[in-house]
Amino acid sequence: MLDPTTVDAYLRRIGAKRPERLDGKALAHLHERHVLSVPFENVDFAFGRPSLPVGLGEPALEKIIDRGRGGCCYELNGAFFTLLRSLGFDVEPMGGRVLEDGVFGPLLGHLCLRVRTEDSAVPWLADVGYGRAFRFPLRLRAGGPQQDPQGTFELAEAPRGDLDLYRDGELQYRLEPRTRELADFAPTLWWFRSADDSPFLARQVCSMPTPTGRVTLAGRTLTRTENGVRTQEELTDDAAVHAAYRTWFGIELDALPDSQTDGEL
Repeated sequence: MLDPTTVDAYLRRIGAKRPERLDGKALAHLHERHVLSVPFENVDFAFGRPSLPVGLGEPALEKIIDRGRGGCCYELNGAFFTLLRSLGFDVEPMGGRVLEDGVFGPLLGHLCLRVRTEDSAVPWLADVGYGRAFRFPLRLRAGGPQQDPQGTFELAEAPRGDLDLYRDGELQYRLEPRTRELADFAPTLWWFRSADDSPFLARQVCSMPTPTGRVTLAGRTLTRTENGVRTQEELTDDAAVHAAYRTWFGIELDALPDSQTDGEL
């Protein structure tokens, strides 16, 4: 549980109000403010320095709150878990496997959250740590499209009781709807930081939705989508890359990874 001062600092970081009720409206407000304020980014992985603070849950708060950074799903959804729990929500971590190039990634390769609110018999799927995710929580049940500013989402039944998440008809990840502990994700986080075939070591991405689109910096490629219009710009030097992090994500980096590999997660 976070102390009240840390909760207030977290809420200021995302520009959110402390909820008066633990209902779906409050959860939607917190979720939207988080995804519009804190980017998905895996830059620290590319530095290859184990001392960099890539943490689960509360250990990620200093990076997100004090340094104004983003993070991967383990950092963002782990931190959001601690915030929701401290506010009084009934929230549980869940694991998933992200589909990349037609192949599912490692077990527990994605962390997301199940949240129960006082005004709904159906729990919610919250995910503030996935680059192609939804702005508002989804009903955590199979069947029927769910409209969101980021696309049309649908949960469908999958083998072994899992659920597949689709965005605009394209499979995103397979969700294992059983309760996990944050510590369960530590081995996979280590793999993402250490394995030669880790996608986080090959592709540096920083991405965040905007009220009318999305902005993504993948390596040295800056892609902006506003009102359905997509533009791309190749950044020619380090100064331009630093400026892009600063302008679009509010991130100040002391240095850039040696390899600025383009790619989108």
